Amino acid sequence: MADRPSHDEKTPLWSYSVSNASKDSISSNSSGKRSFFSSFRRRTQALRSPFSKSYAAVDLPAHNDQFSSLPVNEAKVLREQVIVPPAATSYFTLYRYADKKDCFMLGIGVLCAVLEGVLKPLMSILFGRVSETFNNYGPQESLYNTTHAYINGTLYNSTYTYTNDSEYMPHDEMARQDYYGTIRQLSLYLVYLGIADIILSHIKTYIFIDRGEVLSARIREHYLASTLKQNIGYFDTLGSGEITSRITADTILVQEAISEKISFMIANVTTFFVALVIAFTQSYILTLIMLSILVSIILTTGLASAYMVKYLKKAQDGYAVGGTLCEEVIGSVRNVHAFGIQEIMAHAYDNFLKVSEYWGIWAGIATGLMNGSMYLCSFSTDALAYWQGVRLYSEYQATLGNIITIIFTVFQGAYAFAIISPHISSVAAGVAAGSKIFATIDRPSAIDSSDENGIKLDKVDGSIELKNVKFIYPSRPNSTILNNFSLKIPAGKTVALVGSSGSGKSTIVGLIERFYSPIDGEVLLDGHNIRDLNIRWLRQRIALVQQEPTLFACSIYDNIAYGLVGTEFEFSSPTEKRELIIEACKQANAWTFIEKLPEGLDTNVGERGFLMSGGQKQRIAIARAMVSNPKILLLDEATSALDTKSEGIVQEALERASKNRTTIVIAHRLSTIRDADCIVVMRRGQILEMGTHNELLAKQGEYCELVKAQQIETLKEREKEKRDKAHNEVTDVDGIELTEKAIEPSDNLHQSELALSHTQTRATIYRGSDIETGDGAEPSFIEAFKFIYDLSRPEMFYNVIGLIACFFNGMGYPALGLLWGTSLQAFADIFDRNELRIFVSRMAGFLFLNACVLGISNTVTGAAFGYSSSRLVRRIRHMSFRQILRQDIAFFDRDENTVGSLTGTLSRDAQAVEGLGGITLGKIIDAAVTVVGSSVISIAFAWKLGLVVTCGIPVLMGCGFYRFYLLTEFEARVKKENERTSTFACEAISAIRTVAALTRESDVWEAYHSNLDAMVQSNRPASFRSAFFYGLTSGQIFFVMALASWYGGQLLGTGEYNLFQFYLVFLSIIFGAETAGIVFSFAPDVGKAVQAAKNIKTLLELVPDVDTWSEEGKTPQNVQGDIEFVDVHFRYPTRPEVPVLRGLNLSIQKGQYVALVGASGCGKSTTISLIEGFYRLLAGTVLLDGQDITKFNINAYRQQIALVSQEPTLYAGSIKYNVQLGSLGPVSDEQIIDVCKQANIHDFIMSLPDGYDTQCGTKGTLLSGGQKQRIAIARALIRQPKILLLDEATSALDSESEKVVQAALDAAAKGRTTIAVAHRLSTIQNADVIYVFEAGRVCEAGTHQELLAKKGRYYELVQLQALEQNN
Repeated sequence: MADRPSHDEKTPLWSYSVSNASKDSISSNSSGKRSFFSSFRRRTQALRSPFSKSYAAVDLPAHNDQFSSLPVNEAKVLREQVIVPPAATSYFTLYRYADKKDCFMLGIGVLCAVLEGVLKPLMSILFGRVSETFNNYGPQESLYNTTHAYINGTLYNSTYTYTNDSEYMPHDEMARQDYYGTIRQLSLYLVYLGIADIILSHIKTYIFIDRGEVLSARIREHYLASTLKQNIGYFDTLGSGEITSRITADTILVQEAISEKISFMIANVTTFFVALVIAFTQSYILTLIMLSILVSIILTTGLASAYMVKYLKKAQDGYAVGGTLCEEVIGSVRNVHAFGIQEIMAHAYDNFLKVSEYWGIWAGIATGLMNGSMYLCSFSTDALAYWQGVRLYSEYQATLGNIITIIFTVFQGAYAFAIISPHISSVAAGVAAGSKIFATIDRPSAIDSSDENGIKLDKVDGSIELKNVKFIYPSRPNSTILNNFSLKIPAGKTVALVGSSGSGKSTIVGLIERFYSPIDGEVLLDGHNIRDLNIRWLRQRIALVQQEPTLFACSIYDNIAYGLVGTEFEFSSPTEKRELIIEACKQANAWTFIEKLPEGLDTNVGERGFLMSGGQKQRIAIARAMVSNPKILLLDEATSALDTKSEGIVQEALERASKNRTTIVIAHRLSTIRDADCIVVMRRGQILEMGTHNELLAKQGEYCELVKAQQIETLKEREKEKRDKAHNEVTDVDGIELTEKAIEPSDNLHQSELALSHTQTRATIYRGSDIETGDGAEPSFIEAFKFIYDLSRPEMFYNVIGLIACFFNGMGYPALGLLWGTSLQAFADIFDRNELRIFVSRMAGFLFLNACVLGISNTVTGAAFGYSSSRLVRRIRHMSFRQILRQDIAFFDRDENTVGSLTGTLSRDAQAVEGLGGITLGKIIDAAVTVVGSSVISIAFAWKLGLVVTCGIPVLMGCGFYRFYLLTEFEARVKKENERTSTFACEAISAIRTVAALTRESDVWEAYHSNLDAMVQSNRPASFRSAFFYGLTSGQIFFVMALASWYGGQLLGTGEYNLFQFYLVFLSIIFGAETAGIVFSFAPDVGKAVQAAKNIKTLLELVPDVDTWSEEGKTPQNVQGDIEFVDVHFRYPTRPEVPVLRGLNLSIQKGQYVALVGASGCGKSTTISLIEGFYRLLAGTVLLDGQDITKFNINAYRQQIALVSQEPTLYAGSIKYNVQLGSLGPVSDEQIIDVCKQANIHDFIMSLPDGYDTQCGTKGTLLSGGQKQRIAIARALIRQPKILLLDEATSALDSESEKVVQAALDAAAKGRTTIAVAHRLSTIQNADVIYVFEAGRVCEAGTHQELLAKKGRYYELVQLQALEQNN
């Protein structure tokens, strides 16, 4: 690893790049402002390792009103385009899209939940009757002739060992029959309650699961619809990754809040209140006394919930912003790999995770405190009830039946309230997530494309006028783009806008499309202010082809058909549509390559069109614009990505298409606009001159200078002067031997080699690329659990503390059974009521001690597991993100691994794993300890009854585990559906300008709605089965109680067991069974967590073919820069049937400037990718200095290379930050300034208010294409590479900038090997060697003059691009 130190987890890799950057900071015009980079460095220093325990500066930046310095009217216009007012959200807001059918079904669900909640208090009444029956049939009626060892007022000796001497005395037969009849009857009642509980639980669970999915789907639809109708300025400050995070992770939180968890809460809250009512009927005095504790339960729950919502909202905000960075980085993964900045981006991502983790920990602490206080209060009710109950009993104000019923009912109510705490956490998280979602849904769009209001003209001529327009971008309020700008464009004329980057050309297109609103002035269409026109109608009369064409992940046919949206042909027959599309393809010169594809028009273009070359994408975009025959045609660098031949043909087609329609052309290549009716030359938002091509040349002004900058010398004269010299020159050009090998393909590739190559191609893409399958075997439950355990090792201390606390939690119920059994036995054994009061009061003290222990242990459990789960989630997201960035480019080419899918996976899976952490994990462990402890104690004290009753628990748990299995399978399927829908939404938002221009908002929404509707329908059978087994699990508790009552009654009747033994077993097992049943209410969370753990484990185990983590391979030493392709064959792994390179041979000597030219799709950009080592070859070899590049360590090898791509990629952050990303080590401010001067961007940067601290925006949206490209060039130059790769590096530059940048690139190329892919031949005429590609092979090679002399393919390309004055 040549120049960059090795990286370990404890040392942020970022420090190697920027550690000295603060010593000599670059000054800006606003010295008081700090740059993003400086802020990032400070946060990096605070976070010395990916999992530092330092929590300084963990909050997100506070919002400042950046428009306060502007005049009030201007600030108002800008503010309404970007500000999102907060939405007041309550829990019931989550149901805002419920219709009458939903309300009716939810009403049934609520009714069933309420009835289910009534059953448990009814069970308490039955329990009271059972207890009274047992007591009345006891010693008072001579069932026992008992003498007691009563010492010092207690039934226990000094070691608290219970003693009694009993002699069984038989009852008369009639009393015995009445006793057994009563026991049977009460047991049957419990069975009936169990059956009712099964039915009610099943119905309410299914309804709430189903309606939860339906309503969350509607929320997603409304969120997407609201997002799609927002003005473009809104997206300039908001990343599509944040939107993806909201529509995937946050809507899942909302769904959980309105799904079965709320039904569980309704049932338990009903139990709470019904228990109070029943208690009042038994003894209002005792019930009123106990209300004091119940009020404290409600108050502590409300207070803790408020804090939970606050903290969870902050945690979600932190991750949502990180999601934008994640989407930005994954979307530009080729650039990330080329510059080796995976660790830097992972570290930046981790800083946002740090914010989320910090507030997640506080939310866990709040949850723990709430849970602990609820358990303290709930179990204190027992102590208070026994203490005051025995007083009332001793004073003859209550019977034993009253007291037992009240104690049991109030405890059931308090317990019901206590066990809903994890679900309260889920509801709080849902409300917090909903507040952000509904804020977007409720946001009024400044330019609402869904608004049906506005004028729709009967006839459109196409006359456009801008009158005194002032414009400022909302995201850059300190820079005025247009000021008092006026321009009139007559109908049916072609007007070209030319000028330097940033002069306002693309801004005019944005204003005509109504992407933005001007601060002042008017934009008129046929004399009508476009503010008064219907937006959708307006955009359907305009066709736009942008500089960076956007295609959607569907077929070529569908992409072009989107151009028919809103036209009379939108609903034409498929045959008619296909004819229109084919004709448009022919006009755009796209048909020639489309018909050669195996699937023709039905060929899928891949996500964002990655399966197409730049030229192919642009031609498809042009065809999409032309298919609708629009009245107004806007061409923003429409041919910038086309090769010369295609450009000539497409330009001719565009000129034909421009006839009789208003056309506005933005062009840097002046050869494309020489026939325009009017050419407008602009600079810094002002018009310098106007006229036709010849008129402007005659003026010898700015336009003439631009033309000279692009002029290619007259071909015939150069050809005549150099012909003889070209014939006399040897074939060796600067040491390059132009042999047949360099031109002709190899036909000697054996069939066996090709067969092997096919296998390798498929292996490259299938091995280590599919998150779903990995190596083909999905991890088992045990493997997934062990994997999460291993990941949690750093928090082992907190987990152990949590486990110890869980042990105390779980043993609380067996302890409760012991204390209850002892107390109730005392009522039967102690006849002196004063002595009974003393003894039971002492037991009340022990019950209060038990409550205190449980309060403390539950608080510790929630806080400890909340801390460890928050850190685990951060660790998983960080590791998963690093692992995703580790994968080779073939991984990202797959349809499954789209940007939306991968960002959704990062957001969703890590969050789902939290379902096995925090308070949920605590409850699961509590239940396990309770079940085991209760069973052991029961069998130890009364083995017959204990064994019989314990046998019912495995049946209960079997039903629960089968439901868990169903949910795990269900989650695996839902994951795929969610990935598909989130990918679709992410794609639409990422291409929002194209979607808005095509008025595809309704079309996108309909497709998204169909996907969600299909998902909801397919989920219903699984939801039904899941709900049934939940009901079965819930009803089993009553059956176990019935069995315990019946068999316990038999044993009591025969005198084999006493009341203490019965109550001990009964209460321990019942609480154990009920706790086990409650645990399975968490089955959906656990199912999601297990499936997510499997997904994460599979992802983290992927090893790519081209592994950037590998330490294997040689480090290139003394790199000279010789590159050679030897008989290279290549096919993209996702399209193995399409050969791209077919025996490519070319040789590049050190220090040479080599150009690759040819038609779009001929393999030029593929060659650049292979030099970068993005893919493995099918056959052949790529050599660096005579050594196979596959033998080098990939990171050390790529450090020798710098890449400037056709579509420049910048990241959210300052200009300085983006330039520094290209460096291999620390760089000074002087170096940054120097490379920016070389790239002709320094003067522009210094003209900005914040200078080098100016924010670029997400994906560089705040800068023009030319500005982005020049910053990308500066980023490449600061790397000081041995090999410089320029893939259309100057395609986005205006003529003036291109001339200067090309000179800079020519200077930068000296002393290093430079390989340039170029369509603009003026940029490469000084190249040492020009290779002309055709069909994946070199068909010609030589210098510019030699190739002209041959009059072959290159000659034809130059001739098409020659710029001559029209006479």
